[in-house]
Formats: sequence, structure tokens, C-alpha cells
Amino acid sequence: MELEVEAAGETVGEAKWAALRELEKQHPGVDKAAVHFQVVTEGERGLLGVGFTPARVIARLSTEAATDAEPVDETDLGSEVRTLVTRIVDGIGVAARIDLVEEDEVITASCTGPDLGMLIGRHGQTIDAVQYLANAIMWRRHPDDRKEVVVDAAGYRERRRATLESLALRSADRALADGEPVELEPMTAVERKVVHVRLKEFEGVETTSEGTEPNRFVVIRPV
Repeated sequence: MELEVEAAGETVGEAKWAALRELEKQHPGVDKAAVHFQVVTEGERGLLGVGFTPARVIARLSTEAATDAEPVDETDLGSEVRTLVTRIVDGIGVAARIDLVEEDEVITASCTGPDLGMLIGRHGQTIDAVQYLANAIMWRRHPDDRKEVVVDAAGYRERRRATLESLALRSADRALADGEPVELEPMTAVERKVVHVRLKEFEGVETTSEGTEPNRFVVIRPV
């Protein structure tokens, strides 16, 4: 058997979000990756922006998947991160389950689902944008009690680590060859730490983080 919920919104993404919220009310901890959507109508704005026809979707979930779902025990901050990341991911049209790992300074939201290629985007641009937005919002909401938010999907962040380490080594070689500091692209605190740790034992250079969040970046200097 299947559970079925129909919902509406100004966009398809908002309609999906509303349907998921209704399913979660009925079955807390529902596996969002197991939810299948049927778009009834994509919605349409009226002439000159006056009035609109709402988007409508039908969300279906097998009773077996709903029965297997278990409520997740997490902090209030973690719950807020889960809700925020879920809404952003749903907004770009990707249905995914969000698994959280909370640590002292970092909350990692790992996404699981069938459309992760769309979520990651070309060269990771989409998932980096999702992570950037999540951090910017959380920093604004909790300036005195904030944690780094890492958004991951299909092991992308581990691959990103390998890329950052390679970039760090090439940039260190360049700093030594040119005798000039090399500034890297803005990174999260977690990514900057990868660069700092990788070059900690690299002779002839030192690394510092400069700028203000969420636009801090690493500078590699010859010494």
C-alpha cells in the first residue's frame, strides 16, 4: 500500500516541500529519498504578474518505508540545520534524505537520493552554493553559538579533500618559485583546515586565514 498526499505551492519546489511536511507530520523521521512525486501542474503566473495558478504535486510513500522510518534524536541546532538544508535542497528540485552528524564545531548534513548529480552540480558549484547559503543563514541566526555546516552528497567532500590537498601543494610550489604569497579561493573553515594541515609540514611556507566569514580564504606565504 501507499500513502498519498497532495499539496500546492507557488512553485513545484514549494509544493513538494509542503507535501513532505505533511508526510512528516503523519510519520516523523520519514525517509525523504523514498518519497516519489507526481507533478500535477507546474503553476502559472497571471498576466503582468497579477494572480497565478498554484503548482500542485502528489507525494507517494510506501507504507513499508513509512513503518521503517524512526524519529531522529538531535539537538535543536541540528534540527534547524536539517530543516534548512532540506528546504534548500527541495527548492532546487531534489528529493533527498538528510542524515546529520553533529560534532563540537561541525554539523555535517549528508544527502542521499536518486538525483545527487543535480545537487552536486558542475565542479561542485551547486552543492557548494547550498553549503554557503546554509552557513550564511546559520551565522546570521546564531552569531554567538554557531557551528560550521558541511553539506555532503555521495562522498563528494572526500573527493573535494583530495582536490584541496593537490591545490595546496601546487600553490605552495608556486609561492616558493615566485617568492610571492598565493591567495586561494574563499573556503569554509573545514576546507581551510584541510589546506593548513596538508601544508603544516611543507618546508619553506606558512599558511594563514584572512578575510571575514563567510569569505575567509587561505594565504600561502614563502618564509
